Amino acid sequence: MQDFSFYFGLGWEHIISWGALDHQLFIAALSAIYILKDWKQVLILVTAFTIGHSLTLALSVYDVIRFDRNWVEFLIACTIVITAISNLFQKKFTARSIRINYFLALFFGLVHGMGFASALRPMLARDQSLGWGLFGFNAGLEVGQIMVVIILVVIGKIVLDVLKVNRREWVIFLSAAVFSLAVKMAIERIPFK
Repeated sequence: MQDFSFYFGLGWEHIISWGALDHQLFIAALSAIYILKDWKQVLILVTAFTIGHSLTLALSVYDVIRFDRNWVEFLIACTIVITAISNLFQKKFTARSIRINYFLALFFGLVHGMGFASALRPMLARDQSLGWGLFGFNAGLEVGQIMVVIILVVIGKIVLDVLKVNRREWVIFLSAAVFSLAVKMAIERIPFK
């Protein structure tokens, strides 16, 4: 159980720390179109992301797949850009119209999992309880992601209900902010400069 709590802490820190801006921006882009009453959809969304990154994280840690870290970091920034852009095309915020976000979360989670693996692989390779380590890390990531989403939807609730900002304008504002930071990040991470 000690291994679980150690890796849980690593997963939590990997999402919550200032060094995790790329993953926080991705979560922000994914959840920008949701409001507090959509909490069930947001949980499914975060879980889809976790399933995606858990799969490639496990495959990478077990050395089934391995990708160049520079390309992975560049692709992570690209996933944020694409997700933020897709938000700008949302006109209605019905469950049906925002279903694409589940696929983005799952598919782009695969890319983010490779990024998590580069941080975790060296530690897990020396550890005896690989399964507990992976489970603990993923659980920490999941709880951290949920905390980021809760903060964002509460801020969204304040912006929409207290400041009376139109929902579409809020989505455009948040997505544009994420987009601009992610484009800068992608340019800085171009692997073939």
